[in-house]
Amino acid sequence: MDNDLFARKPVPLLILLSGTAGSGKDSVIRRMKERSVPFEFVVTVTSRPPRPEEMEGRDYRFVSEADFREMIQRDELLEHAEVYGQYKGIPDRPVRDAMASGKDVLIRIDIQGVDTVRRKCPEAVTIFLTASSPEELRGRLLARGTDSAEQVELRLRTAQAEMQRIPQFDYLVVNPDGLLEGTVDTIVAIIRAEHCRTTPGKARL
Repeated sequence: MDNDLFARKPVPLLILLSGTAGSGKDSVIRRMKERSVPFEFVVTVTSRPPRPEEMEGRDYRFVSEADFREMIQRDELLEHAEVYGQYKGIPDRPVRDAMASGKDVLIRIDIQGVDTVRRKCPEAVTIFLTASSPEELRGRLLARGTDSAEQVELRLRTAQAEMQRIPQFDYLVVNPDGLLEGTVDTIVAIIRAEHCRTTPGKARL
């Protein structure tokens, strides 16, 4: 009997959690941390100002637009994009270091950034998160109180276009209001299933 089969160590995963604005990505990640799900969360860098409930280094790294442009010039970002007139990007080094140490890495990423990362790492696991209906999504965006009515309508139109990209993702997870625990259970089950694949692809950057 091949002892190597019993000694096989889990291959670290690069997990890309994406979805429309208002789908609940931040809430899902916070709850995963609270439940001590084992993963390294690489914080997105953004040029937008923080929302009232957001904390530097926990939710995002908040930098000026000038500093963000310097990061681009120094090639410090795994991917970056302009989203709703503001810059967002994933720092490269923390992702590489965490995966080199054998940890799963979870990235919250805008949909347009998924293609960039997948070109660099085709084995990345992609998850599209969505609300259960357009009405639910509208309600969440309005409840945030951070966008004007025009901005909410823009985000809803963008969400409609973004959902056409769902077939390009590995998994679709619906995150209904009031059922966050079930949403987290589903994502944890996806991660566990990926670790049980008989032919896991090693995520390399």
